[in-house]
Parts: sequence; structure tokens; C-alpha cells
Amino acid sequence: MKPLFTILLRAGLSLLVLTSVSHAAVPDIGPLPPVPVNPDNPPTPERIALGKKLFFDNRISGNGTMNCSSCHIPETGWTLPTKYSVANEGFVERRNSPTLLNVGYNKALIWDGRAPSMEKQAVGSTKNPVHKGQDIDKLMKILNDDVEVVKMFEAAYGSKPNPADYGNAIAVFQRHTIITGESPFDRYIKGDQKAISKAAVKGMKLFKGKAGCIQCHNGPNFTDSDFHNIGLKRNTDFDKEEFQKILKFDAKRMGLKEWETINDDPGRYLKTHDMEDWKKFKTPTLRNLPDTMPYMHDGRYATIDEVIDHYNRGGDNEKNQDKRIKPLKLSDKEKQQLKEFLLSLKGDLPKMTY
Repeated sequence: MKPLFTILLRAGLSLLVLTSVSHAAVPDIGPLPPVPVNPDNPPTPERIALGKKLFFDNRISGNGTMNCSSCHIPETGWTLPTKYSVANEGFVERRNSPTLLNVGYNKALIWDGRAPSMEKQAVGSTKNPVHKGQDIDKLMKILNDDVEVVKMFEAAYGSKPNPADYGNAIAVFQRHTIITGESPFDRYIKGDQKAISKAAVKGMKLFKGKAGCIQCHNGPNFTDSDFHNIGLKRNTDFDKEEFQKILKFDAKRMGLKEWETINDDPGRYLKTHDMEDWKKFKTPTLRNLPDTMPYMHDGRYATIDEVIDHYNRGGDNEKNQDKRIKPLKLSDKEKQQLKEFLLSLKGDLPKMTY
């Protein structure tokens, strides 16, 4: 059966009816286009400079020892090379730091999508007691007492330091500077037939075909910006008291009535409170995988091979697992070819002095 899409426009609403699924139903992979611009927060050199300064400023944390790069280190793929992200005093994190590489292309932010925009996310992470734990009013007083920062805010937004433009500046910096360079895959797609190996070419065919990766990892940034339960079994680290504490703390903070019984990361369910979203997490980009290890929302896999093996066995047969996650029956040779293709997605990291 061929894919059938019916779009009904009625009373200002759009209803997309999908009667079957095929690779033609998803955007193809390809080179990155120019990064989308937020019309309400377009980039200027002054705004990018202000955002960069704030991104690396320890004063944006409550204890004065952390900044955005504490979880997103430029030299390690704008993430952390550790299983879990760092946390504010008194807490541990239960999730891996998502890379900020090409974040300006993403529609879904944070593993559970709780942030509606990069601008809002910057402010939310600053206030979050698990992350930076900073009082926004206190931070604005600190920034308004800094003559240099006040001048930068005025040059960038024509205003004194304020929460909205604080978030705007950090978002502009991330959106328009943390972008990877051209990868071998990009050069191949543009016509350089020698840019990737024959094994990688076969791996790309597997990616689009037998392995089915393109169903979720599609478009130029290799993500559908959606949320999926990929069948990861419960993390046994969560048996530890400190992890039980953070799981329940965040569940209560996100308004779950059953927060006291939570002993796993609910994923998207934390935001929607809909059991259909239980343990769904955003689809991460596949670009620059060697720079962004470890993998998965909780950093459980240290290597690309482990990730491929997870999908090849069809996940862990978990509750609410996406029906598309099923055994792939890839041979060892096919798994290596798929890996070769994934490695071809690595572009140069953005050069950054700070």
C-alpha cells in the first residue's frame, strides 16, 4: 500500500491522517541548511558576544562554581564524556548531558521536551535547583551591578540586564555558533563520490532500508525532534538512594500525583502526564557521534557498537516500547557497515576561544 496523507483544514486546525508508513513519509537526510532564525530574537554580533559571556560565567549558578559549559564542554562535543551530567550541590543527575552541537536545528529540547524554546530553556536551567540553582532576581542584581555587562546588554538589546534578554542572549549564542563543519557524508551528498568509503555507502543504504534508522533519525540533523520509547530496560543505578531521591524530586516538581512511587525516569510523561508518553525521550542527533559519547538519555552505552546491538536485538521488550523497535537481523558485516556510515557524519567542531 502506498502512503496516503490526508490533510484536513477546518476551523483553523490541521489534521494529518497517516494510513501507512514508508520511508517516503519522512524527510530525507542531507547537508545542514542555514540555521533557522528566531524572528523575535535575530542574531547580531553584540547579542552573540553577550550570550557567549553569560554562557561561561560562573555567576549564573547559585554557588558560583558552575556555568553552561559545566555540562556542555566545547572540547568534548559540547556535552560531558561521563554517564551522567553534573548536578547542583545536594543532588545527583540521572541523565546524560545532551550535546549542544547543532542545537539551533532542534525543535525538541531537553530529553523530555519540557522547554518550549531555547530562550526559555536558558532561564529554566539557571533556576532549576538540580542544575544551577540560581535565583533569577539575585542574578539580575549581580549583572546590573557589573558595568561591563550592563553595556553589553544595552548594545545587544537596548536594555538593562533582565531575565528575558538573558535567555535571549544565551539562545542566540548557542543557535548561531555551535554548528558543526561539513562532514564526509555532506561532501558525498554534494557530489564527492570519494568522500566516504564503499562500506559507508552500504551502511547508508542499511540506514534508510533494512535497519530503519531513518524512521526517527531523519532530516539534515538526523532527528525527527519527536519522542520515542526505544525499549531501554530500567537502569539499575536507580536502585541507589541518591537516584531515588532525584527521580522523586523531579516527578514532584513536574506535578506528578504519584511522585512518591516513581522509581524510574518517566521521560516525556513528566511533561504530558499521559501514559502514552511513558519513558519516551527525544530523538538525538546522530551527527558527530564520536564526540558525544556516551549514548542514550542515561549514558548507559559507551560505544556506538552497543547502540547498534540494542536496536539489532529489538530493544529490551519494555512496556510502551515503540512498535518499530524490533529485531533487525543485521549480520556482523552489516553492523560494521552501518557504523562506518554513522562515523561519516562527523564534521569539525566549532572553534571556540573562551
